[in-house]
Amino acid sequence: MTGMDHEQARKTAESLAYASGFGNEHSSEAVPGALPQGRNSPQRAPLGLYAEQLSGSAFTEPRHNNRRSWLYRIRPSAAHPPFTRIDNGALRGAPFTETVHDPNRLRWNPLPEPPEGTDFLAGLWTLGGNGDAAQRTGMAVHLYAANSSMRDRVFGDSDGELLIVPQAGGLLLRTELGLLRAEPGQVALIPRGVRFRVELLDPLVRGYVCENYGQPFVLPDLGPIGANGLANPRDFLAPVAAYEETEGPVEVVNKYCGNLWSATYDHSPLDVVAWHGNHVPYVYDLRRFNVLGTISYDHPDPSIFTVLTSPSDTPGLAGVDFVVFAPRWLVGEDTFRPPYFHRNVMSEYMGLIEGAYDAKAEGFVPGGGSLHNMMSAHGPDRETFDKASAAELKPQKVDDGLAFMFETRWPIALTPHAARAEHLQRGYDGVWQGLERHFAS
Repeated sequence: MTGMDHEQARKTAESLAYASGFGNEHSSEAVPGALPQGRNSPQRAPLGLYAEQLSGSAFTEPRHNNRRSWLYRIRPSAAHPPFTRIDNGALRGAPFTETVHDPNRLRWNPLPEPPEGTDFLAGLWTLGGNGDAAQRTGMAVHLYAANSSMRDRVFGDSDGELLIVPQAGGLLLRTELGLLRAEPGQVALIPRGVRFRVELLDPLVRGYVCENYGQPFVLPDLGPIGANGLANPRDFLAPVAAYEETEGPVEVVNKYCGNLWSATYDHSPLDVVAWHGNHVPYVYDLRRFNVLGTISYDHPDPSIFTVLTSPSDTPGLAGVDFVVFAPRWLVGEDTFRPPYFHRNVMSEYMGLIEGAYDAKAEGFVPGGGSLHNMMSAHGPDRETFDKASAAELKPQKVDDGLAFMFETRWPIALTPHAARAEHLQRGYDGVWQGLERHFAS
């Protein structure tokens, strides 16, 4: 990737406009008059465009769950040649059956630097997951490392929605519905089936991806918190319409039931001139998360830090939660302030975007991650425990790190390449050695 490429991408990214609001019925047109008025599918769509509905949910799901957008495009999506199987690279999909479920606590360093010319799609590396993509249940954890923009290549995921968490370097996401800019400290959501291309804003990018096969992410209910708090709906930004009228070969890659399929189009599928609906991409700044916590005693459960949740058939039991540990004040009286020692029925994959995590003094580094599957005992390492147990309990601002967690109802099974990766840390259990006996009867 040349310096000119990412400089041009950054110039484009800095000029973007957005529509705000989570789950809203947005509408946008790149050319005045392109959006039909009063109906979705007129006999002749304006400006010679094709009307097409993209459904992210079944037609008959309850209105509050229904996801769909109407697209007005230069050519219909149906105008394409057959797809053929291509190599998956390091990308995998559920069910994950190649390894046995591992009860051990595991931690990885960041992905190694990729070979020259690696784009976002080629740089996807699957750590593991659960459920079954064909049954639309469960999730997968991927990481990415890339040093080249996608050129003449577009990607779409039929298996699930993609929550992209940049850790180093920015991304320009050109989607069917418009453009998004995602920098470290922000997240971007690409809905199921929406096609997109990733251009790099920096020479090298790294990050994490949660692929959600289940119900689309929603904002968690607030219950006794009341009407405000956590992630505010208005801070989620959707793109405005922008289209490509490109002739010539474009490779369109589709992830379908865990495998990659490719077709060569004679035009860009990012040719939507106008659209309206709520099945839309968006970007969110994690630093706008309204952190709530104790103002008396005890550390709250980490569920209080939930940004997005994918509901399951059991109320309160998420297919996957996305949780952020954002800058916050700690003020609890007579309270051990780091996250407490814990065994959890849920499984937790944690990543670090920047700085340090307050429960792990060493070894957990930006770009790396840890996996604590269900009922795996975890908590502060010995150094953190000793320090926190002796700390003066004055108000403390935690603002030197930004960590997150993908928490899921089922164990995460590893891919073979994650289980034997060179950047898997050996001896992770050692961080809890030296937690001495203090009991005095």
